[in-house]
Amino acid sequence: MGMSVTIQAADERDVEEILKLQYLCYQSEAELYGDYGIEPLTQSLDDLRAELARGHALVARLGDEVIASVRGELDETGTARIAKLIVHPRMRRHGLGGRLLDAIERRFAEDAASAAKRFQLFTGHRSDGNLRLYRKKGYAAVGTEQVGPRLTVVTLEKAA
Repeated sequence: MGMSVTIQAADERDVEEILKLQYLCYQSEAELYGDYGIEPLTQSLDDLRAELARGHALVARLGDEVIASVRGELDETGTARIAKLIVHPRMRRHGLGGRLLDAIERRFAEDAASAAKRFQLFTGHRSDGNLRLYRKKGYAAVGTEQVGPRLTVVTLEKAA
């Protein structure tokens, strides 16, 4: 009998697992853009703790193992900025990223204190799988920014 994946709010006990998973998941992005100094690969445990304290964070578990995560913060304009949607490489292409994205959007929508007006996220211009998922979930490109010789960041948004 197989185990099912559960999605729940992340807490302090998850911080180290999230950081390890983040490091694993962003290897492919670093390789794609030829840059191993990207922030997800250099983020410290303390920085991650501070980031989680400022917003919402979710983890997906298979049994006791954290296999995916997403987090986001609400800014003063009512924009919920969703970040670092990560799925363990062996668990990709099974709809887990989409489930997590839906769950973090619901979390912001249900939080009376947040009152998100829109959702925003970003990814690299060569990250075809990410772009495909975000467009499928109703996000549209609203801007691009060249941040390095090999990387253009695409910002995507949708109404809450």
